Amino acid sequence: MGVDVVLYRAVGAGSDRRRVVPAEVLPDPDDVLLSLVRRVRGGGRTPLLDRVDPVGELVVPAGQAPQLLAEVRCLAEVARSTPEMTHVRQLDRLARRCRQDRAMEIRFEGD
Repeated sequence: MGVDVVLYRAVGAGSDRRRVVPAEVLPDPDDVLLSLVRRVRGGGRTPLLDRVDPVGELVVPAGQAPQLLAEVRCLAEVARSTPEMTHVRQLDRLARRCRQDRAMEIRFEGD
């Protein structure tokens, strides 16, 4: 029951024709992200990540990417293993790409 992180890019002209297509996927087959999120949940420092749902979807638009980056630092503080640290670095990279392009959004997609 991992939570995949998918970076989407909006394509198409006009708001009525806008659609999003995946640009990059960070899979979570071993529940690494879910474990990290559970460790930081409820501490008041990660309001976005507190809403990650293992069976739902959380959409983070580019305008919220700076907040997400701050919360990813909280994940880095609790990462204990090499796979966890690698996952946090990859999530940080996706959030930085999203922040740089207003046509992007990140979705946390549960199983």
